[in-house]
Amino acid sequence: MLRLAAFAVTSALAAVAAGPLPPLPLGRLLAGPGPDRLTIEMADTGNRRLDREFHIECDPVGGDHPWREQACARLDQLAEEGKDPFAPVAKRQVCSLQYGGPATARISGTWHGHTVDATFRRTNGCEIARWNELEPLLPTGRS
Repeated sequence: MLRLAAFAVTSALAAVAAGPLPPLPLGRLLAGPGPDRLTIEMADTGNRRLDREFHIECDPVGGDHPWREQACARLDQLAEEGKDPFAPVAKRQVCSLQYGGPATARISGTWHGHTVDATFRRTNGCEIARWNELEPLLPTGRS
């Protein structure tokens, strides 16, 4: 037991004698979670060009989404307004019985360091408004 205590004291003194620890890589810590990367799968939009999978990255802008710069700008705008563009419609929300067609979209990936897995449809007024709020990330895709 005495040997173990002597080893601990010796190790602690050796660490102090060695000097300060090297600096932490704060650049990585301050840089944030990395680029936003999203996959958008669209179906039944009534437009064959839109019924497919798109990829988009923001900061820096990249991917194959046809309006990637505008889509990233829209996401930035929603973030500045403090909105979560991928939040579902509240369960107790009263929505009009408007039908916008059978179009669906699924968005998955990461945004501002958070995992995204959201489904969009145009089945009532609330869902249509939610979809339209993300335009041009989600093109109108009206059927």
